[in-house]
Amino acid sequence: MAIETGLKGNVVIVTGAAAGIGRATALAFAREGARVAAWDVSDAKAAELVGELKAAGGDAVFSKVDVTDGAAVTKAVGEVTATWGRVDVLVNNAGIVRDSQLVKYKDGAVVSTMSEEAWDAVISVNLKGVFLCTRAVVPHMIAGGGGVILNASSVVGLYGNFGQTNYSATKGGLITMTKTWARELGKYKIRVNAVAPGFIATEILASMPEKIIEGMVARTPLGRMGRPEDIAGTYVWLASDAASFVHGAVISVDGGIVLGT
Repeated sequence: MAIETGLKGNVVIVTGAAAGIGRATALAFAREGARVAAWDVSDAKAAELVGELKAAGGDAVFSKVDVTDGAAVTKAVGEVTATWGRVDVLVNNAGIVRDSQLVKYKDGAVVSTMSEEAWDAVISVNLKGVFLCTRAVVPHMIAGGGGVILNASSVVGLYGNFGQTNYSATKGGLITMTKTWARELGKYKIRVNAVAPGFIATEILASMPEKIIEGMVARTPLGRMGRPEDIAGTYVWLASDAASFVHGAVISVDGGIVLGT
């Protein structure tokens, strides 16, 4: 029996939509007949992406948006509502990594530390960006009678991870932001949930040594890396009518990963 998602005609904003999980998510919503506003800090693949989204079955527009710029975010949301009249779903997917040990110590001396620049960059995109996008969208959702906000957390936000002080902090922060917004926005019929992916085969992992990737797979009971489509399908389900009573949840999509084993 097919699940009726109720997403046909919905207006969906996906941040960080040019590649990886964001691109897979934008395509997944387009296949449901949604109208997709794809945002990314790079417009190098804009025309290609819009063509793919329309071919998948949805209407689509692309905007070059830096999610750390509050004025740019507000302007982009205004353009979406001017085009389609409302916003039904926001997928806060945009994120970056700048990995480094807090303090690397070897042979009795400090070799390196995580820089303030690396800390600030990750906090700005992964945490502030989600705050800015959500703050800009919520008034339109309230005026429209409801909506869905979906935040990209991570298993490292639940368990931490070596060399990812900044990234883990943002992904843990998104979990508590999700739960706070669930308390604040539920009365407006705005559902807020987070997805916590495990190790997903995206462009970011392509540059990692094979030994590291093999270790990730070994720690995943299902014995494989996740695919961007695994996360995209979860976003679609959470936005759909089938998940209408799911609110304030953190859904792990991680192949059953057991960190530290």
